[in-house]
Amino acid sequence: MNDSIKPVSLDKAYRLLNHGPTVLVSARHDGVDGVMAAAWACALDFEPPKLTVVLDKITATRVLVEGSGQFVIQVPTAAQLELTYQVGSRRLNDEPGKLAESGVELLTLGDLDLPFVAGCSAWLACRLIVEPHNQQVYDLFIGEVIAAWADERVFRDGRWHFEDADPSWRSLHHVAGGHFYGIGEALTRK
Repeated sequence: MNDSIKPVSLDKAYRLLNHGPTVLVSARHDGVDGVMAAAWACALDFEPPKLTVVLDKITATRVLVEGSGQFVIQVPTAAQLELTYQVGSRRLNDEPGKLAESGVELLTLGDLDLPFVAGCSAWLACRLIVEPHNQQVYDLFIGEVIAAWADERVFRDGRWHFEDADPSWRSLHHVAGGHFYGIGEALTRK
């Protein structure tokens, strides 16, 4: 494991998503790994920590999540803009080589059999909380965060430090049609 990747206490895990970034969703089932981009992910609860993410019915990653009952939400960086766009606009069902062709490198964190995308700034390993109605009608998935990590170069002491990090570490925020923003400057209330 990269020495700069540190565990995040679960009581602070919600902070990894609280700033509203575009995320990468990954899952593994029956020897198949999938990674997709998602703009609609949100912290849901503190204890146990939970999150929500919208996974469209047409995505292969959704099938992997439903099959395995687990997934990873990770926060890609500005340096991963093209990778994020590629995994968000290409379909694994149509392109079995999508991950390699998009530049996705997977790593292992902890002792979990999950595909974590290398180079991100944060990772939240989740157990799927099965809610068939929400999943079928709204494409809304709920995950209980069972472990979390972040790269201390940009997240430490329980909070983001984008203002101190190289701009390549900024999180991405998708607007539409391949147009993203990187998180901006820090503003502190007096």
